Order: sequence, then C-alpha cells, then structure tokens
Amino acid sequence: MTQPARSLKVLYGEQDEELARSQAALLANAGYAVETAIGRRGLQDALGHGSFDLVILGGTLTRDDRHHLPYVVKKISAATRVLVMHTDGARHPYVDANTDTGAGMEEMLRKISALPARTAAAGA
Repeated sequence: MTQPARSLKVLYGEQDEELARSQAALLANAGYAVETAIGRRGLQDALGHGSFDLVILGGTLTRDDRHHLPYVVKKISAATRVLVMHTDGARHPYVDANTDTGAGMEEMLRKISALPARTAAAGA
C-alpha cells in the first residue's frame, strides 16, 4: 500500500477487540497513527482524553452506537471527521464518510483519502 499524502491521527472503535486490533494494524501499515477503543464507553473515554483527526466507527459496534457516537464526536470537536462502517447507504448528518456492509479495507482507505483535511481554522 502507498503512504497517505497526510498522516492522520485515527481513533478506531469496534465492539470486537480482536477485529479492532487487526484493522488498526492495517491502518497503521497504511501510514496512519491509530489508537483503538473497545465499545461505546471506550470510544467516549478516548475522545475525552485525546484529539483525533478521524474517528472510525466499526461494524461490530451496535447500530445505536454507530448512530449516536457521531454526535458525541462532533460535540467534542466539529473538525474531527467521522467514518461509519456498515451503514448500507444510510447517511447521517454528522458523518463525513460511510461504507456499506461487506466493504473491505481498500474501500475504507479510499474513503479516508477522499476526506477533506482538518484546518487550523476548524480547530485542528
């Protein structure tokens, strides 16, 4: 895989710890700085203690978590981008990118690379 044009600090959340580790490793291999969080509480704790360019809400999180956590992310930092996996076309007003069920890592990387960069004016 090629290195990203810009390095992003990514928070990757899943309910399944093993999946979170494996996906985070793939993102790190693609050149991103990745921190993982397990479950809704883990994501909320990480968001309260760190600053991220991108939050990825993985497919093993509950549908409710994938719906409500974008609000939490944007409340903490409107400039932080949110990518939600396994949405099957649903579009959430606080979500910057999404993938459908069954989309692989390449699709996720394409979505990430298409996101606009955070700007200093936006709170980076």
